[in-house]
Amino acid sequence: MSSANRKKTQPSCPIIRPATRNDIDDCISLLHHLFSQEAEFMPDRERQYRGLGMIVDRPEAGIIFVARHPSSRAVCGMVVLLNTVSTALGQRVLLLEDMVVDPASRGQGIGSQLLEAVSCYAEKHEFGRITLLTDSDNTLAHGFYEKNGFTRSGMTVFRKKIPSH
Repeated sequence: MSSANRKKTQPSCPIIRPATRNDIDDCISLLHHLFSQEAEFMPDRERQYRGLGMIVDRPEAGIIFVARHPSSRAVCGMVVLLNTVSTALGQRVLLLEDMVVDPASRGQGIGSQLLEAVSCYAEKHEFGRITLLTDSDNTLAHGFYEKNGFTRSGMTVFRKKIPSH
């Protein structure tokens, strides 16, 4: 058997790039998957459209990366990064707000490739840290993030909802 026949067929690498307004509908579909499995959030198309638009339209707020299949061009993953500042570090840091890979595309390395793009972006733009939150019982996500270089923090998350006006 030749070496070419012994090689496993790998899926084509996704194209990872910053999202545009044209990607928002696809991102909302992905967020629907994410928010359907999270305990604290619910899918809400209008709210997600508004939130994603606020990031896409204001680069100073953050950036959204999308992963697209090279052949079909379908969005198969996304990650949302928000810019903030750490007084402890005395530098800009990123909050990884949402990350999701389409269920049909999971297990192909797309999530790891998105995180690699995030790390490259953070390094290139001199961010000092990337922070993210997961549901406390989402052990699959915990293992995934640890495999990709993230470490657990001893910090505990508290939230206070502010009523909409």
